[in-house]
Amino acid sequence: MQTRLLTIRKSIKHLNPLETVKRWGWIAFRALLVTGLCFIILYPLIQKLSVVFRNRSDMYDPTVLWIPKSFTLDNVIKAMDAMNYWIAFKNTLFISAGTTLLQVLSCALAAYAFARLRFWGSEVLFFLVIFTIVVPPQTLMIPTYLTYRYFDFFGILGWFGQDGINLIDTVWPFIMSSSLAAGLKNGLYIFIFRQFFRAIPKELEEAAYVDGCGIGATFFRIILPNAIPAFITVILFSFVWQWNDSYFVSLFFNKEQVLSTQVSALTAQIYQTITNDPLYVSMILNTGTLLVMAPLIIMYMFVQRYFVESVERTGIVG
Repeated sequence: MQTRLLTIRKSIKHLNPLETVKRWGWIAFRALLVTGLCFIILYPLIQKLSVVFRNRSDMYDPTVLWIPKSFTLDNVIKAMDAMNYWIAFKNTLFISAGTTLLQVLSCALAAYAFARLRFWGSEVLFFLVIFTIVVPPQTLMIPTYLTYRYFDFFGILGWFGQDGINLIDTVWPFIMSSSLAAGLKNGLYIFIFRQFFRAIPKELEEAAYVDGCGIGATFFRIILPNAIPAFITVILFSFVWQWNDSYFVSLFFNKEQVLSTQVSALTAQIYQTITNDPLYVSMILNTGTLLVMAPLIIMYMFVQRYFVESVERTGIVG
């Protein structure tokens, strides 16, 4: 930073006063713009952090703005109890990690086929894959639900007069859709992988073919080790979107508890079991929201550098 300032000062010495004013004005404008954007983005998080550790009496104290007068964990304890936090956390972590692993593998295989294997109708199929990105999942809600409510593999059970297997309230809808690259945002993941695979030199694959590798061995031995940035990007996108998803978990789960549905029902739960005070309800609701966000924030603190590098190398920013 000091080197940067010295360079700017040396360059300013060779400028006339008007150009100096313009130069410093542009620097001040950029600093003000970045500061304003950061404040807008971070304000909700800072506000939640301020509320989480407040005592109930602090909500009625006009002198308390950001820093509580008396710190307490009472809000955290009550929010966790109302959400059944640890049970919902375990279910959410299991579903998010499992679907992420299956989505990454299935989408990478599909993308490799679109990037390197030429077959009749491949362009049309890839167009349909991209089309799934813009189709609202709500338009497919009824057929999706009925598919897993009366699941029948190729209609075999129907031959014997059976209605099918009920897979609702199980993890099988997530496992099956993720394994077949038909899960949440899978069209985007296939596109990311395809664009990255197309940038890998074909000479690497040709050398593998000469050494006797088939398509599968080439994919796992040559392509995957060179596609780490794409894998990091898709893993983080998949995990975060599945963690925050409330649409599919509400569609497939009636009894199982996950964080996204628990925080949606938290307001009603607070009114029923804790208090009718709107201000105190907002305190616990903000605490519950932060508890849902906390694992992702902690994860981002550790993987932020790898994520930025992977996004840059996959070309998403361009």
